[in-house]
Amino acid sequence: MTVRRDIAELERQALVFSVPGGVRIAGHVNTEPSFQDKTLVDRSEKQAMAALAAELVRDGMTVYLDAGTTLLAMVPALARLNSLTVVTNDFTTVDRLMTAPHLDLVHIGGQVDVDNRSGVGRLAAATLRQLALDIAFISTGSWGLLRGVTTPSEPKVEVRQAAMESAGTSVLVTGSSRFGTFGRYRVAPLAAFDTVVTDAAPAEAAAEGVRAGGAELRMA
Repeated sequence: MTVRRDIAELERQALVFSVPGGVRIAGHVNTEPSFQDKTLVDRSEKQAMAALAAELVRDGMTVYLDAGTTLLAMVPALARLNSLTVVTNDFTTVDRLMTAPHLDLVHIGGQVDVDNRSGVGRLAAATLRQLALDIAFISTGSWGLLRGVTTPSEPKVEVRQAAMESAGTSVLVTGSSRFGTFGRYRVAPLAAFDTVVTDAAPAEAAAEGVRAGGAELRMA
């Protein structure tokens, strides 16, 4: 009981996080994997999270899809909707939605991140600030209670912040395996999100922390 209480307290401080069979020390993320590398991991989990996130979208909405393979998995569900405007910085998302001419499609441009097949930086953020979004779906490879959503890539920060500022609702979609990791640059605290969609229940202390910040926690 004492050990469990100590672990729960360390989780609340974002110093460790629970994994099957024990705990893991919060880790620093120095680089992000390429788009190609991301396509090879956690495929079923990404499909489940994408399906759950897509339930939040209705006909007629204007939605932003951040770059990443999890949000890319939302494309088939979105393509079945009507009068939808999809805004994205992801080149693969644009390519796949080209076959859905009934949707309005906006790519925000900006500096090209070749490894992640996306547009980033100040120019991309400036485009987002000219739009009124209903929902912004944000992805990340590192998140936690203390530091919130972070990234090792500085050009991605302003784009994600601009999307959240322009949206009525902000939704974080990210795998539970990334919980407790952090990058050099902070995007937003978890309290800035209305909903967090993940693939499995985080440890109870972590789940309590997410809900305490005001976000709805939805688990695929």
